[in-house]
Amino acid sequence: MELSTIDIGIVIGYVVLTVLFGLWVSKRASKDIDSYFLGGNEIPWYYLGLSNASGMFDISGTMWSVTIMFVYGLKSAWLPWLWPVWNQVFVMVFLAAWLRRSNVMTGAQWITYRFGKDFGAKLSHIIVTVFAIISTLGFISYFFEGIGKFATIFFPWDLAFEIGPLLVNSEQAYALIIIGVTTIYTLKGGMYSVVGTEVLQFIIMTISCFVIGYIAFNSITAEQVTAAVPANWNELFFGWELDIDWTGYIDSVNTKIDEDGFSLFGFLIIMMIFKGIFASLAGPVPSYDMQRVLSTRNEVEASKMSALTIVVLSVPRYLMIAGFAVLGIVYLGPELQSMGAGVDFETLLPVAIQRFVPIGFKGLLLAGLLAAFMGTFAAFINSAPAYIVNDIYKKYINPNASDRTYVRYSYLASIIIVVVGLIGGFFASSINTLTLWLTSALYGGYAAANALKWVWWRFNSYGYFWGMLAGLIAATIVPQLYPNTAAIYLFPFILLISFIGCFMGVIFAKADDMEVLKHFYKTTKPWGFWKPVIREIQKEDPNFQPNRNFWRDAFNCSIGIIWQMTFVLAPIYLIIKEYYNLAFVVLVMAITSVVLKKTWYDKLENSELVDKNV
Repeated sequence: MELSTIDIGIVIGYVVLTVLFGLWVSKRASKDIDSYFLGGNEIPWYYLGLSNASGMFDISGTMWSVTIMFVYGLKSAWLPWLWPVWNQVFVMVFLAAWLRRSNVMTGAQWITYRFGKDFGAKLSHIIVTVFAIISTLGFISYFFEGIGKFATIFFPWDLAFEIGPLLVNSEQAYALIIIGVTTIYTLKGGMYSVVGTEVLQFIIMTISCFVIGYIAFNSITAEQVTAAVPANWNELFFGWELDIDWTGYIDSVNTKIDEDGFSLFGFLIIMMIFKGIFASLAGPVPSYDMQRVLSTRNEVEASKMSALTIVVLSVPRYLMIAGFAVLGIVYLGPELQSMGAGVDFETLLPVAIQRFVPIGFKGLLLAGLLAAFMGTFAAFINSAPAYIVNDIYKKYINPNASDRTYVRYSYLASIIIVVVGLIGGFFASSINTLTLWLTSALYGGYAAANALKWVWWRFNSYGYFWGMLAGLIAATIVPQLYPNTAAIYLFPFILLISFIGCFMGVIFAKADDMEVLKHFYKTTKPWGFWKPVIREIQKEDPNFQPNRNFWRDAFNCSIGIIWQMTFVLAPIYLIIKEYYNLAFVVLVMAITSVVLKKTWYDKLENSELVDKNV
């Protein structure tokens, strides 16, 4: 596609602006390691919330979301539970407060806070650092696959080249260039750069989303959508079978559904709920989401930040997703049907932009989508080096180095992480394959140990290490043993293997030091099975009160999941012009908002006062 001069100017201007911003804040970010990775805990929660939302608005995920909306219709609203998206609800309700009370820099450093400093704790510290690095490498490969497919639709130049025996095609060449630019400004600016540019990116992206929503809303009628899709496409609820047959509309979509392995939709939902409970209770993985929580000023702001992320992310994003999906269905459907088999549905988003977005807005949208990619990518390459530098180099190699040395090593760590992740990207088969592996197999190896660490006093450092190690090994091997089975269906087996590792560590090793457990419980105050620890604390402080809010938190999480879902459904129903369903969703949104205001938000300040006796 040939871009106009205006569009090219907007895109280039945005890229130059973000790089200059990164250089401008680099002096402040390089002051010390806390400033570089956490912004000195000085960044307001609402900026961090916008930044977190921007970080979740990645281009690969948006391409995937447009594809699944195109294929599965309203039922696609359930599929983000694969991640699971409602882990953000658990973080909002209680996990953000629990995590922020630790006052640590990284998830690996949190392990020392939870398990102490004995040999088992060191093993746990190392294994969670390894997990953080592996997950970051996986996500870099995921981003590499998405941005390459996206860029080749818009830029006409053939950039293919050879490096020895390696042939780099145009998709990969464009991805390398864009990732290189993003890495430069992130290296220089650290967390200040990431948050600052992501707030700018969020503004651009939101404007772009509303533009696309407006174009789709005014270009398509409800009758056109109904005529272009099979029966049940616009039905939210489901039976055991998916019951969507694209035969006669776009026959190749049926092949896509079979490849995804989502035909038994009811069973898929059961698997996603089962996985979602464990994965959400485990808390945020040690990446950019956790860094945002740790960067807030206090536990109350951490909770507010997580809630804001839900509100500001879903509505604009799904205006864009629904807009592009229905534009593609109505206007590209006959063309896709004539193409027969072999359609790459993951390119629907860039093709739709090429066809339907006018000059000027096209440049803004491209800048916004580049912003989405750069923001998410920057967030990951800011978080992973914190583990390498703070949790490996500083802890085990050179604990007395200067802050300048640590910041310089963070530059080197970022470059290494990016290079290794890109190598993995060269061998990735598709965005969907990477999505399912990251969300299902890798999460299966993470969920067991990280859920138990919050709720069970007897869960020790060796249990954590062996559970995580067993989970990582299972996440690597099990998908290879069952290559034709969707990763979500392998999640229970990976989780079971990880649980076995956890309990073996608990059985064959003694409990952690009681003083460590007392300090952890007094400062974090989770609910769960902590009676022996609580008794020991109350011997010293008879007035100490444990956390008795399990049922309130469970209720708020249930309401929060419904509340979050309304922000997804409202823009979809608006775009496809189902106004009765839209009115019902808005009513549910209002009711759940009022409930959460009374049962969650109003309790935040009070909970902070109660916890001052900790």
